[in-house]
Amino acid sequence: MKTEDIIREVPKVQLHDHLDGGLRPETLIDLAKEFKYKKLPTTDPEELSNWFFRGANKGNLVEYLQGFEHTIAMMQTKESLERIAYEMMEDMKNDGVCYVETRFAPVFHLEKGLYYEDVVNAVLEGLEKGKKDFGVGYGLILCGMRNMKNTLEIAELAVNFREKGVVGFDLAGEEGGYPPKKHLEAFQYIKKENFSITIHAGEAFGKESIWQAIQFCGAHRIGHATRLMEDIHVDRDGNISGMGELAQYILDKRIPLEICLLSNVHTGAVDKLENHPFYKLYKAKFRVFLNTDDRLMSDTTLTKEYSTATDMFGVSLDDIEKLNINAMKSAFIPYKDRLPYIYDIIKPGYQKMREKLTSLKYD
Repeated sequence: MKTEDIIREVPKVQLHDHLDGGLRPETLIDLAKEFKYKKLPTTDPEELSNWFFRGANKGNLVEYLQGFEHTIAMMQTKESLERIAYEMMEDMKNDGVCYVETRFAPVFHLEKGLYYEDVVNAVLEGLEKGKKDFGVGYGLILCGMRNMKNTLEIAELAVNFREKGVVGFDLAGEEGGYPPKKHLEAFQYIKKENFSITIHAGEAFGKESIWQAIQFCGAHRIGHATRLMEDIHVDRDGNISGMGELAQYILDKRIPLEICLLSNVHTGAVDKLENHPFYKLYKAKFRVFLNTDDRLMSDTTLTKEYSTATDMFGVSLDDIEKLNINAMKSAFIPYKDRLPYIYDIIKPGYQKMREKLTSLKYD
């Protein structure tokens, strides 16, 4: 069996997926026709996919985010939001994902007169329908935007939908000039409500962003965190030889780090794959796991992310199992709901694959 086929088949967990960064090119073209949207550069699915990838692969976050103008324009009706959420669940099923947490910013979906509640309900309906049809578990995370002042409103919206499938609150968008501590009111509200927090930090800005996200805002998970290496000492052989107080705290408290290999190269968070801190952090026992970030922009899948880790860092099947258990332990659904994924789906799935590979070896 090819490595990629093995990785696609085993159960995986995805916790950092942007709904508006993962549309199918065919769906974009289809919806553009329906909405008479003329700004797409091409109506050929393959060309469109390549166009998004070229636009995103510029080495800086600001340019990476520009493609979202087109995807968000297609997500302004209940029907399109439900369809896109449903198709994402089918894509996860086809990629061997057993549980996904997807995220989006409701504030961007009001252009045609929808209210926040309409937007969130439509996405949840698509996710729920996808769960029934494809057997993939899900949680929805609502994003507040760093450069906007309405993050408390989004935090309240997230908590209002906690019984319906929203599992957490995120702060997203351009990091430079918009520190997490400017949104303390939203985070204090979330903490007071005993709800879950993940924050994009340490992607385009330094370790201070990560420190603020954890110590000021109470983040339970960190998105990206590549700049944590600024607080870690590496010896001449490239091994971690010591760490500062922030890195030690994250390690000791088992704060999960949502790693996105390919998009980190595309946004310039790291200059090249071989310099990505993922494997060093994994070997030092940080709680890390892989994610896709924006599947359309980075032309990726979770299978591709783990295949990349195998090619680049020599990650084994046992490592991939461990990384996905790390991810499931870090999910925002209740503890009792996480355990069946680990013990009934993930562990048996990897054991079955080992047995299959053994039998192939001896056939």
